[in-house]
Amino acid sequence: MILLPAPARVIQQILLHRLKYLDRAIEVDYHLVEFGDVRYHIQATAKDSQFVTLSLVIPPPPPETVFCGGLPFGAIEAVKGAYGPAVDIIDPPQPGFHLTIKLDLAKLPPDEDDCVHLMVKIACIRLVVLGAPVREILKHLSARAVAPDADCLVAVMHRMKESFFLIPQPEKVTVVFPMRFKDSSDAILAISFLQEFMEARRTAGLNTAPPCIWSPSSPLELRGAPAHCLDANSGFVSFVIFPRHVEGEKLDRTVWSLSTFHAYVSYHIKCSKAFMHTRMRRRVDALIQALNRAKPDVEKEKKTVRERSFKRVV
Repeated sequence: MILLPAPARVIQQILLHRLKYLDRAIEVDYHLVEFGDVRYHIQATAKDSQFVTLSLVIPPPPPETVFCGGLPFGAIEAVKGAYGPAVDIIDPPQPGFHLTIKLDLAKLPPDEDDCVHLMVKIACIRLVVLGAPVREILKHLSARAVAPDADCLVAVMHRMKESFFLIPQPEKVTVVFPMRFKDSSDAILAISFLQEFMEARRTAGLNTAPPCIWSPSSPLELRGAPAHCLDANSGFVSFVIFPRHVEGEKLDRTVWSLSTFHAYVSYHIKCSKAFMHTRMRRRVDALIQALNRAKPDVEKEKKTVRERSFKRVV
């Protein structure tokens, strides 16, 4: 299975291209959309070529989540802690956006590898912003503690007007995803995919992976959740995250995997449908060829020099 990369590929390419030609006054102005919900605007003028601004707008959150100024709680602190002195937060942001950051190319690290790493990290701004609540809870889990301001049931947005839930405890964090799909065929394939996902966890090579449970009905952990959150046509998926899953560099991978789990499932459903359609087309082509070979040969009439037709009698 394919894991979706954390950096936004186009933003990463734009920033690396700007890094490659620091001595040139290059004008940049792009509007981008990632996963069909988060919208970006990256801009640099030839007059102020030293600065690159990146703005993003997040889709409307569901009512059960905690947002401040259009951003999840802890997002501003996460951005400040992630990028260092080379990146400043512009307040207020550009009109129509929830967050604007400004990259000062004159303050880049002296080492080239560190510069590339910073550009890649800026391209991961979706992970930094939307994953801020998840990161805060999992950081406390690595210390075997619970965030003092965390509720017993924390809702985190991962799609437009949709959320998943975290139940923090000192020794583990339970993550529950209500799985919803608009297309009925996608919902059926998702159920099969998620059941197989649960079975795959029991194989010998995945013993250390987080336990995974799929259920057609809402688990007990979602008691107290709003009623509209318990309507899921593809069931509910639960993961249990332990401190070993968030040690060191594993923290970023775990936060990204949880924040994009629905997109990960959707991607593989679309790939499965495309594969099945391709197989069906090949099967139909093979059947048509077999039928064409089964047709009897029809003897054509032959003509004489005077354009008279005749058939050979055997």
